[in-house]
Amino acid sequence: MTATPLLEAVGVVREYRSPRQSLRTPGRPVRALDGVSLQVHEGEAFGIVGESGSGKSTLSRILMALDQPTAGVATYAGQRISGVPERRLGFLRRDVQMVLQDPMSSLNPRMRVADIIAEPMRALRLPGDHRARVAELMHAVGLPEEAVSRYPHQFSGGQRQRIAIARALAAGPKVIVGDEPVSALDVSVRAQILNLLTDLAEQFRLTLVLVSHDLSVVRYLCDRVAVMNQGRIVETGDTASIYSDPQHPYTQRLLSAVPTLRGDLLDRFNRSRT
Repeated sequence: MTATPLLEAVGVVREYRSPRQSLRTPGRPVRALDGVSLQVHEGEAFGIVGESGSGKSTLSRILMALDQPTAGVATYAGQRISGVPERRLGFLRRDVQMVLQDPMSSLNPRMRVADIIAEPMRALRLPGDHRARVAELMHAVGLPEEAVSRYPHQFSGGQRQRIAIARALAAGPKVIVGDEPVSALDVSVRAQILNLLTDLAEQFRLTLVLVSHDLSVVRYLCDRVAVMNQGRIVETGDTASIYSDPQHPYTQRLLSAVPTLRGDLLDRFNRSRT
């Protein structure tokens, strides 16, 4: 673990305006993030967990400079990314990629798989043999190379998420941010995709940031975890300690309400850890 965090948020606040109630009554400020600070170090798998509306997705977007904080600052490898013009963020777009919840909505239905995976390389004007890179990534995510000529609707949900992961890897990133990357999948498929992410993180030496409401998934995938509630981080630390001895009352309530992984899913995770 390096001394300088790979991703860092310091005192991040994000406010929005609620819809206007009338012409005379402006919308009131809504604070989605309230003084959030965290550090993600190179090579670790870091989980951000919380219920819907806790601010975890807003935080992930600020860490990727897809949204701007009202106050505070986000940095990547010690370099400020908050408030920086998009034209100066090419390094971040190459190094930090995202995998979203619903692969069907994140993949262009009019593009063939080969073009979907190659799109980041073309957008960033990366040199090299793009066709060879696409073939390499199809193999890495466990899909047949000949499937590159097909369209997203011709695949299952789990296969589409594999395509989305291949696309995220195309530019050779250092960080993958997964925003609920398995919540739309069946339980057995979730295990396959999470095991795939674990294997790819080791193969490509990736840092993972997993945003999820599913504490069971985070428990088995992440080294450290931050628990969010109402726009604040209420507890952070190594995953084993937080799950075995949660200190904050909200974390305790959250854990008590979550069933543990059982059966095939737990077996798959245990096998992946041995």
